[in-house]
Formats: sequence, structure tokens, C-alpha cells
Amino acid sequence: MALTDITASAVVQAIEEFDRRGRDAFLETHGFGRARRYLLEHDGKFYDSKAIAGVAHGYLAGQEVLESGEFSGGEGHAVSVLRDLGFRVVDEPDGRP
Repeated sequence: MALTDITASAVVQAIEEFDRRGRDAFLETHGFGRARRYLLEHDGKFYDSKAIAGVAHGYLAGQEVLESGEFSGGEGHAVSVLRDLGFRVVDEPDGRP
């Protein structure tokens, strides 16, 4: 399976995990850095879009979290996948809303 196979449900599960752990623990646990540009906005909160997409992949049956180096977080990859699933991704050059 590829990043393009993630579902909206898996993204929500990753968001819920992010909320439970907190940003720093979530990113550290899964080996991601803070977003440099794109943030996923969900229910008035902002999330590191690439990390959410990679962790969402791990919520698919029989799949593992994608590592940061396995895919791009930009417009042509994680951002477009998240937007195609109906999520709002904002372009914040400094990685903060």
C-alpha cells in the first residue's frame, strides 16, 4: 500500500493520537520533525501534515507508519492526498498558523 491508500478515517485516528500524545511526543515517537510549511487544519487545531499522513498509513490494516524519508510532504504528495480526502491544508511558510 502507498500513501495514496490512506483513508479519512485513518487520518482522523492519527489526529486523535496526536491530540492524546501532544505534538512533541507524537513527532518524536514517529520520527518526524515539525512542519516547515504545510499544516493540516482540523476542528480549529493545526497539525503537522506530513506526520499525520505518515502515521495515518499505519492505521490501515496490515500497514506500518511510513517513515519521513519514504515520501514527500509537499503539494505533489502528502498535501494533495490530504486535500483529496477533504481535509484543509494551509500553506504556512514558517510552519505555524
